[in-house]
Amino acid sequence: MQIRSRAAVAAALLGALALSACSADADSEGGDGGTNLAVVGFSVMETPNDAAFAAFQKTEAGTDVTFDGPAYGASGDMSRGVVDGQDADLVHFSLEPDMTRLVDAGIVSADWKDGDTKGICTQSIVVMVVPKGNPKKIDSWDDLVKDDVSVVTPNPASSGSAKWNLLAAYGSVISDGGSEDDAAAYMGQLFEHVSALPDSGRDATTAFTQGQGDVLLSYENEAILARQNGEDFDYVIPDTTLLIENPCAVTEDAPDQAADFLEFQRSEEGQKLYSGFGFRPLVDVGAVEVEGALDPANAFPEPATELTIDGDFNGWGEANDKFFGDGEEDNPLGIITEIQSESGVGS
Repeated sequence: MQIRSRAAVAAALLGALALSACSADADSEGGDGGTNLAVVGFSVMETPNDAAFAAFQKTEAGTDVTFDGPAYGASGDMSRGVVDGQDADLVHFSLEPDMTRLVDAGIVSADWKDGDTKGICTQSIVVMVVPKGNPKKIDSWDDLVKDDVSVVTPNPASSGSAKWNLLAAYGSVISDGGSEDDAAAYMGQLFEHVSALPDSGRDATTAFTQGQGDVLLSYENEAILARQNGEDFDYVIPDTTLLIENPCAVTEDAPDQAADFLEFQRSEEGQKLYSGFGFRPLVDVGAVEVEGALDPANAFPEPATELTIDGDFNGWGEANDKFFGDGEEDNPLGIITEIQSESGVGS
């Protein structure tokens, strides 16, 4: 079965915008007595969510629901914004620490990970995006530290995508039998080849498509979406990559319809829709054909080695401090934060 075309998605988007225009206020009942949901998400969710909103509004649960003015940006920035007062009924971040921040602030319930998908709404893997034809023959993590290669990846200070990318790079060394010292040495070399650290995954894609760098570290789904939108580049799935798991939750004071939409996102219908934009489905959605994938009929091939945050890094509770600690108060500098600081890139 083929996922909807870009034309169908565009039509759905227009329908969503028309319906959302009926909402009078982002945190109150709409003018027609319906409910408006305030959604806050990380940058790459904007286009897929437009289609998800429209599809949900066609269900019984979503009949009187609007989505007026969803907010998107770098995951860490959006998470901090909600803590600082950004209106949100449902949040969808790049990685778990951005959700934990809201739990600690009392905005999201501590049981947000309960359920079949353990709090995850979308998933992907880390890939290497290269110009059409892959002129520098990028095929592995070792290729990123060749003399004539420059790399673009988002900044881990603001972007969840960056943390996934950099842990994938670090983990590839360990997976190949290297020590933590070997992995740290490789990361030092990698930062010497980083030419740009944009604020978000979407900003990094924009920088690359505008000619910055020889290779972009990115979500697989972001590469597929860009190709759907006409970008003329390829991407490489390295032998060792990292499974990206994006958490989502409703906030404590959200209306019941927010939980309905969350359930839709995780359903077979919702996951099939998201797979059409390059996300690897969380549940069995049957045969799909994904425009923009390297092989549309086999859009999500299994990597030779797929690392996971829980299985290879002892979960985000440990990994975030160990690798990305900011050095403030009792939190020492993380391994990657220190290497980045010493490189002078993005600091």
